[in-house]
Amino acid sequence: MADPKDQRDPFSDLEKVRKKMDSLAKEEKAKAQHEKGKLTAKERIELLVDPGTFVELEPFKMPYGEEFSKDKVNMYGDGLVMGYGAVGGRTLVVYAEDFTYMGGSMGRTHLEKIARALQLATDMRVPVVGLYDSGGARIQEGVQSLAEMGAMFYNNVMASGVIPQIAVIMGPSAGGACYSPALTDFIFMVERTSYMFITGPKVVKSVTGEDVSFEGLGGAKVHSGGSGVASFTAKDDVEALRLVRVLLSYLPSSHLESPPRLEDEQPTDEVDRQVNSLIPLDPKKGYDIRRLIRAVFDRDSFMEVSAAFAANAVVGFARLGGRAIGVVATQPQVLAGTLDINASDKIARFVRFCDSFNLPLVTFVDTPGYLPGVNQEHGGIIRHGAKVIYAYSEATVPKITVMVRKAYGGAYIALCSRKLGADVIFAYPTAEIAVMGPEGAIEIIKKRQLEAAPPEKKEEVFARMVDEYRTEHMNPYISAAKGYVDQVIEPSETRKMLASTLEKLTKNKRRANVKPPGVHGNIPL
Repeated sequence: MADPKDQRDPFSDLEKVRKKMDSLAKEEKAKAQHEKGKLTAKERIELLVDPGTFVELEPFKMPYGEEFSKDKVNMYGDGLVMGYGAVGGRTLVVYAEDFTYMGGSMGRTHLEKIARALQLATDMRVPVVGLYDSGGARIQEGVQSLAEMGAMFYNNVMASGVIPQIAVIMGPSAGGACYSPALTDFIFMVERTSYMFITGPKVVKSVTGEDVSFEGLGGAKVHSGGSGVASFTAKDDVEALRLVRVLLSYLPSSHLESPPRLEDEQPTDEVDRQVNSLIPLDPKKGYDIRRLIRAVFDRDSFMEVSAAFAANAVVGFARLGGRAIGVVATQPQVLAGTLDINASDKIARFVRFCDSFNLPLVTFVDTPGYLPGVNQEHGGIIRHGAKVIYAYSEATVPKITVMVRKAYGGAYIALCSRKLGADVIFAYPTAEIAVMGPEGAIEIIKKRQLEAAPPEKKEEVFARMVDEYRTEHMNPYISAAKGYVDQVIEPSETRKMLASTLEKLTKNKRRANVKPPGVHGNIPL
């Protein structure tokens, strides 16, 4: 009979492995992260989730390329920490790339774990948050890493519209690694420490001769304002993770649920007459539409998305009586609120997200139309502008439109007009609904009368005709009389009317299944 002392102690083996995973070498690499102003993968996860809720999965999984990693003390997990936890008491799946192991490069095991995280979140019907800090595909593993990257992309696509997907870029995200974040719903970037690009500065210089820095090529400022890739930016890791928690508070766990509703002590039936003064009576005068949005919805509840990109359009989340909703508006302060290529893309994508996750839509309209110009036409404003029409027509969530001032031409139609499926349309007394502005209309329909006017009187006659046309043909009561506007209200009544309408719509409106099962449309390019 064997001596009990000679028997192997499995608990001691586990303790040895855990000690190896938390070795001094790993602590030294964590120090290097901190010196760069970055947190480690596990530190980031602990900041994101509720305390004590994170459960790590597959921490012992090893890389396939053991020939180049067998001497690395922190090879367990292959540079990826993955598992599930809770944010605000609700379950989510989270994964974080560990830059201290081979620069966070994406090897086969690393990518298998991300693919599993995406699949797990989809199966559980919970949000998934990816914390990216990687130099891209692991060169040493060749086609293995490329193949598994494809599996990751596939699972991103399968999760789209089923669960919210959020990517947080907290270091490099280069090459093919950029496309997984690009397939998610929202991307956060950290200023000065994160960047995204398909080909780095060295390759760019060798091919085009352009000399550019990492920050100048793909930093947070570039992608939040120029390319529109990033939805949000943060000054550091801590702020980025805090903002992710805020964003999640507006979103349901999946397409099967309604957005979370908070208790709100601010009454929804109040009428604040000061709101009326936010809209200038002069239709040529600009103003910040965000002031109206903040006055209408619950105090401090508006979270703007992609604020620096296509600023002539404003999109974001807000609450009304504690209910989460999606807000779309044109911004008269920028390009007079016209819709251009980028604004059209921004609005269409946001509308489709809200429709996927049962967020009612409120649209504020003050636009003279689509932006004219050779660059816009040659850039494809027709196909990009059509995306807005497609997105609103397709959306089956409750849709309320508020005509604030100008609502001209194709932009009036595109921004959730009656025939595009708006459930309820309100208009302010300042609203002007017409094919085009009065000046352009007079130049066409009153051309002969203008030509016949004495030269010294022409300007006076033109001004009078414009005023008459605006009064007789563009006021909201004409549209209301024809059934294209449901109610003309004061701006101060907006909060009360929206709250009452949303309460009824969210209870009673049902999705209309107008297409055969399994059939989806083909959104304009």
